Amino acid sequence: SKHSKVRTCDSPCLALITAIMPSKLCAAAVASASAYAAVQTFVSPSGHPEAREQQQVVRHLRGAADPAPTAAASAGTSALLALGAAGAVATAFKTTKHAASRTCVVRQAVAEKTFTKLPTSVKPGVVTGKALVDLLDYAKEKQFAIPGVNIVGTSSINACMEAAKKAGGPIMVTFSKGGGQFIAGKAADNTADAASIAGTIAGALHVRQVAKLYGVPVILHTDHCQKSWLPWFDALIEASEDYFQKHGEPLFSSHMLDLSEEPLEENIAICKKYLERMAKINLLLEMELGITGGEEDGVDNSDVDSSRLYTQPEE
Repeated sequence: SKHSKVRTCDSPCLALITAIMPSKLCAAAVASASAYAAVQTFVSPSGHPEAREQQQVVRHLRGAADPAPTAAASAGTSALLALGAAGAVATAFKTTKHAASRTCVVRQAVAEKTFTKLPTSVKPGVVTGKALVDLLDYAKEKQFAIPGVNIVGTSSINACMEAAKKAGGPIMVTFSKGGGQFIAGKAADNTADAASIAGTIAGALHVRQVAKLYGVPVILHTDHCQKSWLPWFDALIEASEDYFQKHGEPLFSSHMLDLSEEPLEENIAICKKYLERMAKINLLLEMELGITGGEEDGVDNSDVDSSRLYTQPEE
């Protein structure tokens, strides 16, 4: 997805997830098992016995006697670090023969906490500033993706961190403007984005309070913000500035500006202005360039000419 903080490349896992298993539960199990195999691929040598066992589980679940994966396939698989639900995997395994041995293999993968291999600057809890840069650089170097999950409440926030704790690795908790409003409650007055602002900040403070209890690194991010939503964006930066004065780091890890509907020069100019302000408190900025078509978060490009989906030479 072009909106991922760390981009995901084409992966055999994607084909595997979509091509098999009529049962939704089994499909979830395969996707999760693939993710665990991917985890082992990037944290362990390619010949690691546990990595080979994960791959064997995936092939067995597919019911296919595939040959051993090539180095290229392993590298592609490692690009997809999806944090699957271990409970769903175990449940699906129990419905098949030899459930105990298969479940054991997945549990072995869960047992190895991958974030212990991350840069030393990356600690459990919310990751900001240089530690976040180190984490993103490390992910790029090792060719793995960090899941960015759009949440809608404390239950989904906790589920993300629980999945990260079980499977090992960092997680990105992402707030949208609508998600922030949902956290505040639909009956809350949203005049001047008051509910969206209050809910997003409340969600971030919740993560701040509990993230270390899960023992995982968490990136606190906000998703697409178009030009008409800048008052919401401004209020979140103000909250981070206030938090920085008290704690020496921003409340959030990073924010995304999506001004792709605006002329390129205006897009860059506005992002530059915000980046200069955000850099003073070690707050990272993601900016959106170009379009992908379709509709997302209120930005509708479904009727755009297909030629605009590609880089414009004059830009």
